[in-house]
Amino acid sequence: MRFEEYAAEWRDSQRHLEISSLLARARITDDLDGLHQLLELLTTHGDTANTLVPVAIETSRGLLVACLRATGRPIYAINPMAAARYRDRHTVTRKKSDHLDAMVLANILRTDRAAHRPLPDDSELAQAIAVLARAQQDAVWDRTQAGNKLRSHLREYFPGFLAAFQHNREGISSNVARAVLAAAPTPDQAAKLTRTQLRALLKKAGRQRGIETEAERLRDALRIPQMRQPHPVELAMGRQTIALLRQLDAACTSVDDLAEATVESFDTHPDAEIITSFPGLGSLTGARVLAEIGDDRSRFTDAKGLKAFAGAAPVTRASGISLAVTACRVKNQRLASVGYVWAFASLTASPGARAHYDRRRADGDRHTAAQRNLFNRMLGCLHHCLTQRSVYDEGTAFPPPALRAAA
Repeated sequence: MRFEEYAAEWRDSQRHLEISSLLARARITDDLDGLHQLLELLTTHGDTANTLVPVAIETSRGLLVACLRATGRPIYAINPMAAARYRDRHTVTRKKSDHLDAMVLANILRTDRAAHRPLPDDSELAQAIAVLARAQQDAVWDRTQAGNKLRSHLREYFPGFLAAFQHNREGISSNVARAVLAAAPTPDQAAKLTRTQLRALLKKAGRQRGIETEAERLRDALRIPQMRQPHPVELAMGRQTIALLRQLDAACTSVDDLAEATVESFDTHPDAEIITSFPGLGSLTGARVLAEIGDDRSRFTDAKGLKAFAGAAPVTRASGISLAVTACRVKNQRLASVGYVWAFASLTASPGARAHYDRRRADGDRHTAAQRNLFNRMLGCLHHCLTQRSVYDEGTAFPPPALRAAA
């Protein structure tokens, strides 16, 4: 760009800054009346159907945001940490007020609008899938937390129960373990369970095979001598176990119900076939991916943006003669979380993914770094497939060594 063009842009920006001023200020409530008041205020100052005034706000959720998006105007969700840095440009005393925050947000759009992204224009179905997928993931985390609390409590007075179910993949979160613990929350009660009672509990928990063998094994395991708390203390801790077990039961039920609803909604989305064509992605993990990237294809103009959003791309820090390439820490944590599950599952579902992972390990990467690199590769393929509306092809994603050398 020539110097004259720079000078013209500078003059235009200066003219824009000179005419910019505070036109109005008001405090609104977070309800329908507040929304009407805000829209009337915007209309008074030039908001029309053809020239909608953009809005900057520090959150991407809530009824106010949803209603403002329904008007069709661009909404910019400014990260509060970024807004705090801008606030230092207006005051050095580090004071804070609602008026100052609103003025800072308005000035961000006035001066640096190009540096920020509006909220993506996702379809209503994609937004619904995002709600369900995130809720299901939260329920999984709640189930893990509730299970850890119960496990820690049982270790204090009933370690024999933990030993009896340590071979189970789901541990004490399994249906059988929860059914047995609900019937016998103390060592005394567990040791008195008969084979008939254990068989009934196993059938109630949904077990269909090996009931006799499992009932015999549990009967023997729950009668193994162990260290004990005093009897009154043991009874009290049993009552606490029942309370903790109710929390775990509720979390497990929420996980199953939300998973079913998430898969049901995801399977009706047009992108479901493309996403689930990738090795390592099923309906549930695919729904989590779609929930974070959305279906607004203008959101990520290239694969680099998607990789940076997921934290799969490395971050370069260069200053003077120093140069460091590290993993990205600021990222979409939900997408990064499902990304490691995706990469790990693809190792057994895709020979190309396995070869790529092994090659990264041979080059010196640790397990996590190799998985992150594989996730990075898969995201690039996903962006291409969603843009071109094509399903995953193993030969294209991971060409044979001869074709890679020719390329």
